Amino acid sequence: MDISMNYTPRQIVAELDKYIVGQDEAKKMVAIALRNRWRAKQLPDDVREEYVPKNIMLIGPTGVGKTELARRLAKLMKAPFVKVEATKYTEVGYVGRDVDQMIRDLVENSVRMVKEEMIEQQKSKAEELANKRLLSILWPKKGENDDSKKSKNPLEMLFSGNEDDDEAAVKKEAETPDMSEKRKAFYDRLVGGLMDDREIEIEVKEQAQPMTGLLMGNNPDELSNNLKDMLGSMMPNRRKKRHTTVGKARKIFIEEEGQKLLDMDEVTDRAIEAAEQDGIVFIDEFDKIAGNNGRSGPDVSREGVQRDILPIVEGATVSTKYGAVKTEHILFIAAGAFHVSKPSDLIPELQGRFPIRVNLNSLTKEDFKAILTTPQQALLKQYHMLLKADNVTIHFEEESIDKIAELAFRVNTETEDIGARRLHTILEKLLQDISFNAPPESPVDLTITAQMVEEQLGDIVKDVDLSNYIL
Repeated sequence: MDISMNYTPRQIVAELDKYIVGQDEAKKMVAIALRNRWRAKQLPDDVREEYVPKNIMLIGPTGVGKTELARRLAKLMKAPFVKVEATKYTEVGYVGRDVDQMIRDLVENSVRMVKEEMIEQQKSKAEELANKRLLSILWPKKGENDDSKKSKNPLEMLFSGNEDDDEAAVKKEAETPDMSEKRKAFYDRLVGGLMDDREIEIEVKEQAQPMTGLLMGNNPDELSNNLKDMLGSMMPNRRKKRHTTVGKARKIFIEEEGQKLLDMDEVTDRAIEAAEQDGIVFIDEFDKIAGNNGRSGPDVSREGVQRDILPIVEGATVSTKYGAVKTEHILFIAAGAFHVSKPSDLIPELQGRFPIRVNLNSLTKEDFKAILTTPQQALLKQYHMLLKADNVTIHFEEESIDKIAELAFRVNTETEDIGARRLHTILEKLLQDISFNAPPESPVDLTITAQMVEEQLGDIVKDVDLSNYIL
């Protein structure tokens, strides 16, 4: 899987500019970090092993783009990505999630990405097999049903399930190209989608029920998953009857056939390699584990969580259900507001593992205006499309956009700074009555003026106490 795309730092920043307003310094630093990973892959093998990615710490108030920056970066590079909350983890000896789980989650995402890519590559083959299965149900060949009723010994019936019969029927169908003319015409209509609305009864695999409360230990989630996989491989796949349309049945069969075509050994190897070489772990709320404020007692130690995270960031081998995963070349991005604590409150060893520090600025009035209008899926465009579904077309005058940006900046300054999320609360309050009264009897065009914004929100913004509760 060609995960690391050959983007230059300027191209990475240009792509991020489509979705994130401002924060130019942060965009430059993460773009350089991503490009350095590509540069490291061009080095000789002996030198490449010595290079480790420079982890990044994003410092700034909530709602200024820290999480979005990391998420868009991973999507752009098509890299395995996981976002975790530092506050969810506890040190060893306490009930809670251990820090190794973030690497297991990363590998799970990597496996999912590789599966999706490989299934997409085999989609045409899976679709052909799915159509053959549909044909065998809608127009079975003479003797086809008899084959499936052959007697089996009890052990074979217990452990084989019906899957072999389905595969045999599909294989037989695929190996018999000399269909009758009528049957072939029927098959062509089926492939062409002319029968997608027809009702049909099919057999599908029954979804396995989640198993909880099994084998408590250092990692109950991992032990439970392993036991479920072990039992699943021993017991037959239970199947159930389902009434649906031919079109929906085709989608179900394509998914089943795509899974059968997968080579899980290859999926696992590629997924582990992708996670090790291109994985990105985003640790949010990092400031919440900084320091212990001089307190001591039986509570979970924040410093203990830091000590547990340190080996993962430094480079360790984590055991997962797919095999051992080395973390030396995984890129870690930590983010936090650091209002109460500061980066120097972290233990020195952990500070040294995040050499790149980037301060994200609070949003200005101009930033708010750009957020409302500039990105590909800007907020005003979203509200315009939402209400248009109810035959209400809204337009915003330039002055009204300026007014909304001004009010958002003012409320953030006078109360708690929650960044761009303030725009959501203001727009919801502004458009509350319009949304409630939709849909109208006939299509309506509305223009939002600065005066309307002032009438709806002006008094609330002026009353700081009221703003704290409403905006």
